[in-house]
Amino acid sequence: MDTADVLRDSFQRIRDQLAVVFDGSSEEQLAYRPHEDANSIAWLVWHLTRVHDDHVSEIAGNAQAWVDDGWAEKFGMAPDPHNQGTGHGPAEVAGIKPDAGLLLGYHDAVLGRTNDYLDTITPEELDRIIDTRWDPPVTVGVRIVSVINDSTEHVGQAAYVRGLVEKRRWYFV
Repeated sequence: MDTADVLRDSFQRIRDQLAVVFDGSSEEQLAYRPHEDANSIAWLVWHLTRVHDDHVSEIAGNAQAWVDDGWAEKFGMAPDPHNQGTGHGPAEVAGIKPDAGLLLGYHDAVLGRTNDYLDTITPEELDRIIDTRWDPPVTVGVRIVSVINDSTEHVGQAAYVRGLVEKRRWYFV
């Protein structure tokens, strides 16, 4: 197994976990927030996909699917490539459409673009420095691992909220 295969597998596991979280869920469940300042499943999945889209598009040198493929319009939002949910308040969180098909469709589009980029990845590309604001500087490889880590964290949060909605323990099989 090469590096690209390991990365593809990691991203696919996130997608598989999203399918479990969404399986049988209603729009009401996807919009549920345990507190008015908390995030919904819909927002968590939208946010993890936005960050994934932004970060991988940047390192691949591509426009974001959010803007380029019209996903912003499908969500009824402005095609602002900087809007990833950071700093969203309760109104913005509540404004994310609780539509499993739309959320998974966007995620699948981003995953497809990611897999296309991973088809081109080399050890040299993974070592390419992309951000010198940090010590040590951030490489492509570190950024990809960061996206995987962030996505895994948020899909776990979404699963937890799903458990709260159903008032039962939730786990991935």
